[in-house]
Amino acid sequence: MNKLYEQLIPYLERNHAYQTALALLSWDTETLAPPAAADYTAKSVGVLSEESYRILVCDEVCDLLKKLSSKKEQESLSVSERAVVRCLKKEYEKTACIPQKEYREFSEFCATAQSVYCRAKLSNRFEDFAPVLEKMIDYTRRFASYRAKKGENLYDLLLNDYEEGFTVEVLDDFFGRLQKALLPLLHKVTAKNDTIDKTYNSRLYRVDTQRDFCRFLAGYVGFDFNRGVLAESEHPFTTNLHNHDVRLTNHFREENLESAIFSVIHETGHALYEMGVDDALTGTPAGTGVSMGMHEAQSRFYENMIGRSEAFWEPLFPKLKEAFPSELADVSKERFIAGINKAEPGPVRTEADELTYPLHIMIRYELEKQIFSGECEVKELPELWNQKYEEYLGVAPKDYAEGILQDIHWSMGNFGYFPSYAIGSAIAAQIYSYMEGQMPIADYLKEGNLVPIREFLRDHIHKYGAVYTTNELLKQMTGEEFNPDYYIRYLTEKYTKLYQL
Repeated sequence: MNKLYEQLIPYLERNHAYQTALALLSWDTETLAPPAAADYTAKSVGVLSEESYRILVCDEVCDLLKKLSSKKEQESLSVSERAVVRCLKKEYEKTACIPQKEYREFSEFCATAQSVYCRAKLSNRFEDFAPVLEKMIDYTRRFASYRAKKGENLYDLLLNDYEEGFTVEVLDDFFGRLQKALLPLLHKVTAKNDTIDKTYNSRLYRVDTQRDFCRFLAGYVGFDFNRGVLAESEHPFTTNLHNHDVRLTNHFREENLESAIFSVIHETGHALYEMGVDDALTGTPAGTGVSMGMHEAQSRFYENMIGRSEAFWEPLFPKLKEAFPSELADVSKERFIAGINKAEPGPVRTEADELTYPLHIMIRYELEKQIFSGECEVKELPELWNQKYEEYLGVAPKDYAEGILQDIHWSMGNFGYFPSYAIGSAIAAQIYSYMEGQMPIADYLKEGNLVPIREFLRDHIHKYGAVYTTNELLKQMTGEEFNPDYYIRYLTEKYTKLYQL
């Protein structure tokens, strides 16, 4: 092992220990912690964040990174070691420009902002969250300005944190192509919406039974309960401490059978990515998914390409009917498959079908661009939100909770994150198209055998963590970089066939 790299390891290990503690506090806050704990927990978050900052932002780490970035030292490092240095250097440069005091203050603020958001959503009071959102935007803008080069678009910096190289210019083209292709398709589909009846989905389904079926489903898809935990939270999510401790959550609604089923498949896709990272990488800056776009590609691949296919449900639908014999007594497999794929504009992103989903993301992307270009103020966001929903989806949220307050992301400071959902959906379609030429996916699914699919993704994507970029992984796997044509073709062919257009 390179001697300079060896000197870096103690800093990596100490920083990872603090990040693990912070992840555990965040997990606990979202799942089990009492509401009154937030302000006090925030102080602990501030202390731990400051200590992590001191470990990372110090002269010793700065000096080691400079030396390890030289051509001579890079040549002596392994591929994975170079990736660790690259990832750590990126994190160092992002963090070091922020004064230590501000870093701690922001960490504490984030820990309390989420609880304010949750209360505002429950009480349907945007005015309670607005001051917090304003402060979060101010922090985000200021921190981005610390590292921006002269004339650099601040929103480009934020986007780059989640998907490297996907700038406003790239995304404007991407979303423009989606809009041009999908809006006319959606209008044709909407005109034939009454041809698919999914009223069965809003019957009452016992939560305890849903919980048991979803736990079975996570294991069926591949979640390893020896290395993972399944809990509940208001907003389903996945987190990990390392590849042997991956945690996902789900949320249950008695009057919506699909919600929990596809949430758990989605989150299991995220979990499989983290569980599949090579042991040699886990616990390092390169020991996690390479980007949010690639991460969402894994979850959307399992949720949509696999989870909404007829082949997937061939062995599973009898088990679902067994779990809910009276509720699904009059529902055939064919009706169920059509129902879970029905496209119907609605106001809530997390409940959206495949066809309308990217339009939800487009709305958030356009609003974030306006926020960071100074074109709108926080107080204008609810009205702008509703206007865009009317324009793109022809629906209007009934209140703040269903509209501007439906997502938790902005309360966490995750600006620039939302486009990753659409990027990930497009990558998933690209991967699926390639894999169909490599293996009989439908046959495996009919057999109830997801192992070949899971192992293929692990060998080509998961095990590498952040060693390669998204485009490098795609090029190595499929022979080409990101190409949204596959996504457009996938949606067009799927919904043309489903609705017999």
